[in-house]
Amino acid sequence: MVALLVLPQLSSAAFEPATRILLNCGSRDSATPPNDNRPFLPDSTANSVSLSGSSVEVVDSNSSSYSGAALYQTARVATGRMSYEFSVASTGNHVLRLHFAPFSSANYDLFSAVFTVSALDRFELLKNFSVPRGGAASPVVKEFFLRVDSGKFVIAFTPSSAVAFVSAVEVFTAPVELLRSDARWGGLTAQLALETVHRINMGGPLITPSNDSLWRSWIPDGDFLLDSSTATIVDSSATINYPSDGSGPTEEVAPSRVYSTAQAMNKKGLQDPWINITWRFNVSTGDIHLVRMHFCDIVTTISSQLVFNSYVDRKDFYRNLQLSNEVFDKTTAPYYSQSYVADGGGAEGSSRIMEVTVGRSDMSTATTADALLNGLEIMKVLNSSAIGSGGGGESNKGTTSILIGSVVGGLALLLLVVGFLVLSFRRGRKGRTLLPPERKETGTSWWSPLPGHSAVSRSKVSEGATATGPGWTRQEMNLGLHISFDEILSATKGFDDELIIGSGGFGNVYRGVLRNGTNVAVKRGMPGSSQGYPEFQAEVLLLSKIRHRHLVSLVGYCEEKSEMILVYEFMEKGTLKGVLYDGGAAGEPCLSWKQRLEICIGAARGIHYLHTGDSQAIIHRDLKTSNILLDEDLTAKVSDFGLSRMGPAVGKTHVSTAVKGSFGYLDPEYFKTQQLTDKSDVYSFGVVLLEVLCARPVIDPQLAGDQLNLAEWAAMSHRRGQLEQIVDPRLRGEINAASLRKFGETAMRCLEPFGDDRPAIGDVLWNLEYCLQLQQTEIKREAYEDSGVCETQFPAALPLRPVPSAGGTIGEEQEDDDAAPFAPVEGLDADQMDFTASKAFSQLITHEGR
Repeated sequence: MVALLVLPQLSSAAFEPATRILLNCGSRDSATPPNDNRPFLPDSTANSVSLSGSSVEVVDSNSSSYSGAALYQTARVATGRMSYEFSVASTGNHVLRLHFAPFSSANYDLFSAVFTVSALDRFELLKNFSVPRGGAASPVVKEFFLRVDSGKFVIAFTPSSAVAFVSAVEVFTAPVELLRSDARWGGLTAQLALETVHRINMGGPLITPSNDSLWRSWIPDGDFLLDSSTATIVDSSATINYPSDGSGPTEEVAPSRVYSTAQAMNKKGLQDPWINITWRFNVSTGDIHLVRMHFCDIVTTISSQLVFNSYVDRKDFYRNLQLSNEVFDKTTAPYYSQSYVADGGGAEGSSRIMEVTVGRSDMSTATTADALLNGLEIMKVLNSSAIGSGGGGESNKGTTSILIGSVVGGLALLLLVVGFLVLSFRRGRKGRTLLPPERKETGTSWWSPLPGHSAVSRSKVSEGATATGPGWTRQEMNLGLHISFDEILSATKGFDDELIIGSGGFGNVYRGVLRNGTNVAVKRGMPGSSQGYPEFQAEVLLLSKIRHRHLVSLVGYCEEKSEMILVYEFMEKGTLKGVLYDGGAAGEPCLSWKQRLEICIGAARGIHYLHTGDSQAIIHRDLKTSNILLDEDLTAKVSDFGLSRMGPAVGKTHVSTAVKGSFGYLDPEYFKTQQLTDKSDVYSFGVVLLEVLCARPVIDPQLAGDQLNLAEWAAMSHRRGQLEQIVDPRLRGEINAASLRKFGETAMRCLEPFGDDRPAIGDVLWNLEYCLQLQQTEIKREAYEDSGVCETQFPAALPLRPVPSAGGTIGEEQEDDDAAPFAPVEGLDADQMDFTASKAFSQLITHEGR
């Protein structure tokens, strides 16, 4: 027995489709279904509908079969092939719902009906379908999503036995945000349709059509939960903050009542931080399914603490999901992620169990460990045999399913199962799945070979005009840098897990050796990752055109067999973040203050080249210590240009674009206004400077409130004249006071709330070189003499608060140096230009300043 959700009726602002056809089949009167106030009109007289074929109108001889539901007391019964032809007001995605309420009449027993339903002359929606006797306590409603490319389409009913029937039909235009036509959302095509199999409200009651703007039913999850002791219901009264700019879910994607309830980890009840919550669903064997998970952080007061994993059939669906990185407003803002899942095969018409799981991430701590799921939709892909020309995704052959990442609208899926995957899971008590802290997948796997097709349709990725793309003019990538997939397989030993040296938003990074003996870092795009083809394209286009000793260089790339792979020269010391905290890949000792300054200067030179090396600046948009790499000589190189954008054109002050970046490093002005400038990079670099000084995370939820945010804590310490108290304890007594004072001033000016008040990166570079000279020469100077470009005047308070990122980013990945030459200034190559810039911004050689 499920509780019925009682909410106020939808307001007049509810979704109004361009086409809405509601048919009461086999009746001469209008009727409404239970829990739904929409009138269904007689199918024989309705506008925009043409009925043809052999059919009769049949009335239930026992009117109490479906008590109080006049809609289900009649049916249109087909004695031969019968069809409805619908005239629709617009082309595009449409929702089709077929209601089946069998009953017995004087002449027909609809429980014995077996029939096939087809649509658009190419989709077999239902094959040999029947509603068994005893299964009609409530009507059976089948929901489909179809793309209609002309003003008419036909639905046909063909009896397999004596008759076919239908009780009611709904056809209406789907909102565009429901199934977007791009790589992330898996939009419909003329050859691809979807059938809803399950629609679940986690932790909440039954939601009926009258309380959903698309007239859907959301079923409580209790009957599907494997072990209720692993979960606890969360029910929030907070307002769900749907984004107003269409950048995320709307009420039409899922109602607020789905996002305001959830199942979360029952940490208190079981006192086990490695508990997973698992649900089990019946799905058809041998079919591809689209799985959509709905999330909204209603369990934590600081959403940056919530990092967790989700799995389908015990394989990664989304690893290290941090909702604060996915939404603009971290307070109760909804988000959903989806991927395609394919079964390994089985007898046609049989069923299997699909397991959906959420659990703790390795990035969380015992105190911050939590996971939740608010809603779930599982849809079966129809006509998958006709989509052999589509793009592909990762396929890991197992006994159950293969996860397939972001699939492009305009292309669908072809799965060729290759490789073998063996998962190591630790089993807990019966009925409960536990993952160990060091969960390890063994064996090798790679994306399905699909010659001639990239993972994303290039025609869909014209980035110049998009709000979120990198802003490049679409052009072919440098074929001279292409590396074959076979050579990459050889270099990484088939993507051996033992060679993984990093992972992030794009995928795993492997160490490898090319056939010519070159040591490389191989970054391989992963299905379901937070970055995709636009980021891949941006990085290749950028790095194939520029060269600078402080920018990572591209050795090559691979875009074949459904793969997106970037290959860089291997950087021996790894990331600055790794070296700062634990010595990095080579286990280096603590960096001295001089080494840290030289690294910051090198990174600043690379950023300065991006900002000034051409007539139009390049804005990195994701500067952080994990995106600064170090070679064997500790030379710093800025890496990861997947989120980079061309700066404003001549005469413009900014670029308007969706917010992307990394939590803790994100420019608050850019976050609020969505107006990107090169000063956004300056803000992020200011946070990097503080992280280098203090050697602590930029956001640390385990620290006290005033220390949680590094930028805010440092600003407060600087105002109090106590900056030396937050310095990395390993450096205390090593830093010259004047050098520290100048460094602190420089970092604080980078963190000004408004971009116009921040220095240009060239001025930051000037001051850092001066800091180094002060450290090396230990020149004794007064405070006012060290002001340089950065004044010592600071506001009484800097309104620095942690802000989330709208987009996923690459984590601590290994990326490196080498690419095609580029001369942004006529007559100068990049190294010469760097030398010239260094002279222009160089600090002193005399004591007089600039």
